[in-house]
Amino acid sequence: MNKMICPVPSNQRPLNEFNSIRNSWIISWPLLEKKFFYRKLIFSWIFIAPISLTISYGSDYLKNNIFDLAIISLTTSLFLPILLLIRQWLSWFYIYKRLNAENIEYEESGWYDGQIWEKPIDWRAKDLLIAQHQVKPILNHLETIIIYVLSTILISLIFIFLRFY
Repeated sequence: MNKMICPVPSNQRPLNEFNSIRNSWIISWPLLEKKFFYRKLIFSWIFIAPISLTISYGSDYLKNNIFDLAIISLTTSLFLPILLLIRQWLSWFYIYKRLNAENIEYEESGWYDGQIWEKPIDWRAKDLLIAQHQVKPILNHLETIIIYVLSTILISLIFIFLRFY
């Protein structure tokens, strides 16, 4: 019955957006088992490391200091995983906000004709359960990993700074 009454296009409904994000490639990584998720992040780090190493090798100083070359290259190659994590967090946070909202903001024609539709009680209850029990743990996990990676970058940068000065 709600499908006939609901004016929100199907692809803009929060539950459908949630299902869509669960099926996307990079954004769905946090849904994997933790060991597979971490494997993908480490792979993204290892994938970019040779590129970072090649760029860093262009420095005359770093060519002659292998330890500094390795530390700087490995630290700068952490920027790809941190960008992936931030992108994932932003997508999941967007879905979290949409699921928690009492109203659905949507566009009918795509010409920025924003409309607002109040969710029925049963939709709201279902959306809140999904937001709190499925999306919120993902956000917490991503926030923790982002903090760890940023801390690693910060510690590495402090270490590099102290070595040079």
